[in-house]
Amino acid sequence: MNAPTKAAGAQDLPDIGTSEIDAAYSKIRWRLMPLLFVAYVLANIDRINIGIAQLQMKTALGFSDAVYGAGAGIFFIAYFMFEVPSSLLMNRIGVRRTLARITIGWGIVSAATMMVNSVPAFYALRFLLGVFEAGFFPGVVYYLTLWYPAARRAKALAAISSALVLAGVIGNPLSGWILKNMDAVAGLAGWQWMFLLEGLPSVGLGLVILFALPEGPHAARWLTPRQKALVAQEVEAQGSTHVAGSVRDVLKDRRVYAFAAVYFSFICAIAVIPFWLPTIIKGLGVTDLARIGLYAAIPNVVAAVAMFACAASSDRIGERRWHTSIAAMVGAAALMMLPMASSQVALSFVLLCFAAAGIFSTVPLFWAIPSAWLSGSAGAASGIALISSIGLLGGFVSPTVIGWLKTTTGSMATGLYVFSGLFAFGAILLLVITKTERAGAQAGR
Repeated sequence: MNAPTKAAGAQDLPDIGTSEIDAAYSKIRWRLMPLLFVAYVLANIDRINIGIAQLQMKTALGFSDAVYGAGAGIFFIAYFMFEVPSSLLMNRIGVRRTLARITIGWGIVSAATMMVNSVPAFYALRFLLGVFEAGFFPGVVYYLTLWYPAARRAKALAAISSALVLAGVIGNPLSGWILKNMDAVAGLAGWQWMFLLEGLPSVGLGLVILFALPEGPHAARWLTPRQKALVAQEVEAQGSTHVAGSVRDVLKDRRVYAFAAVYFSFICAIAVIPFWLPTIIKGLGVTDLARIGLYAAIPNVVAAVAMFACAASSDRIGERRWHTSIAAMVGAAALMMLPMASSQVALSFVLLCFAAAGIFSTVPLFWAIPSAWLSGSAGAASGIALISSIGLLGGFVSPTVIGWLKTTTGSMATGLYVFSGLFAFGAILLLVITKTERAGAQAGR
């Protein structure tokens, strides 16, 4: 195992006080995180708004649940195919240009989805959306390893990952309002207006990223030279437990595939919430599209609170693996009980809230483990991308299988049982793989 190299700009800084360190990271938090957060909110709105759109789109275009499920999932096939190549390109052109390219590209494709008029066109545009968005989240995870030491990383990841749930809080009501109130305006259906109005802002934000995002702490004009050196020293002092070499080394690393298997099981559960939550709520007897959007925001609000609370606890205690696994177990149990409570609206909403809280809380907690184990090199960026890309295949498997089962059986119950069980399996697997090797134990603490 190679020793971590000294971080760029790192130097010995005597007499560093906690207040000085906190002041530097406060500046980073307010200058850097809002831009990444808004970008990830828009990414997730453009990814999941198909969940609301299908309430009009399936009827207008004659799509079955199976067609919709496959279209929702094919995004992840493209993401899998292009995530590692996107990471390799990032190593050549830098994080700033990569994130700008991705954001502009997915905005254009998302807006173009308004022109879908057939099943092949639907599949093609969902595939292209995955092509353009591939590499965004692992790129952000890798980017944060340049700024944040391992002990501070879970809360930083939670701040970014909360975009997953805020996209539901904002996007579901907004999409529901557009579907209801913009339908037939200027001869366009409500779902067409939704894709157009929610896709174009990403194009503008991509241009902002291109000019405003620093390549790393060394390029941040708003940090003083001492603060740049301080951040570099903080990152180096809590360096990774394993430094990846080349991409070939990453491809031969068994632990990377073990992490990917865990993430796959988590993503299968995560995909249930954004893609099927509106359908679940409609099945509870809510028919008004705007109300469905508003109700769909409730579990996401609960999930956002739970995500920050779990990440703060994990950082404070310095423990990752049990925080992640317990959150996953809670989410799996709630998801499994949901079909049993289908006749009780209030209980169903409580279970949806617990399911969303447990499911989404796993994201920052999980990524704090492999990002601490792999960081600080081009190979590490590829390793993070490989874990993410393999794991995100769950985003294809879950909606596709649930859509097929729903079409075949007329119910979502079987699909919820299958993927809640897989989610629980992922929680157990994570405990096993982070215990059996010393590197994993150090990363997960």
